[in-house]
Amino acid sequence: MQFSEPKDASDGAEHRYLIALGSNMRVPGIGGPRAVLTQVRSVFEARGLGVESLSPIMRSRPIGPSEREYANAAAIILAQAAPRQMLLLLQEIEADFGRRRTGAPWRRRQLDLDIVLWSGGTWSSPDLTIPHALFRERDFVLQPCAAIAPGWRDPVTGLTLRQLAARAP
Repeated sequence: MQFSEPKDASDGAEHRYLIALGSNMRVPGIGGPRAVLTQVRSVFEARGLGVESLSPIMRSRPIGPSEREYANAAAIILAQAAPRQMLLLLQEIEADFGRRRTGAPWRRRQLDLDIVLWSGGTWSSPDLTIPHALFRERDFVLQPCAAIAPGWRDPVTGLTLRQLAARAP
């Protein structure tokens, strides 16, 4: 899958975002981590985001001291939002699921949504870097992403997601 780069992130054009999804705790009224990720599709759509593709959900071991296993997936989302707007929208969705951005970085999470790549290539601001700084090192991100966008190229390395997933630690 190849994506062209738009001239300007705020040009009103539709952009594609590759989003990593993760959960490692139950959310009241929804259920466990797999149910949380299954619910996210309808929440994206209710927020006006087009869901082009959603990967199968996989299980992964946590990074850091947490002992809770994660459910992980990836989605290709269509939106007219520029990266900063997209970040804020994803953070609102996380908050709707009960996520609070306080405490230890390895704490349990009802929902974690990270922008991995976007159709505009690279993006850098104080609070957001695209491509995601650590995605190339995380099999639990690369495997779901490669399942739905194997030919999407990392604009930094030039490698496809399929190639990156094959090299993952």
